[in-house]
Amino acid sequence: MPSKVETRAEQMMSEILTGTDFELVDVEFVKEKEWYLRIFVDKPAGVDLEDCKMLSEKLGDKLDKESVIDGPYILEVSSPGLDRVLKKDRDFLREAGKSVDVALYAPLDGQKNFTGILESRDEKFLYLQNFKPIPREKISQVRLHIDF
Repeated sequence: MPSKVETRAEQMMSEILTGTDFELVDVEFVKEKEWYLRIFVDKPAGVDLEDCKMLSEKLGDKLDKESVIDGPYILEVSSPGLDRVLKKDRDFLREAGKSVDVALYAPLDGQKNFTGILESRDEKFLYLQNFKPIPREKISQVRLHIDF
């Protein structure tokens, strides 16, 4: 369940991105050594450092103006990367037909990690070509596969 900070930051960033070719990919507010608010954005031509700087400044100003976060935090705006994590339904629709890496919480038929071509996902299963359906509750993470 997203935190209030994540929900509000997502709303604010969505407002900032309205009318642009940017896509809001994900928002996370996590405690590591410090609190981090991470915003992942993408666009068809790719995201560069200037894009991240501009969006960070705009969002930072809005967050500070509304005092959304109590206490110190670090704001990071970045691209989701080539091996982006797939979380939302739109991620799975967009990336259908591409190779993905699937990590499970526990082995399924003796295997904990899978790499295959993403076909689709529904409420109960993830479907990869040439694999039996993988129950969603067993999936820890799905990300795009990168061949080096």
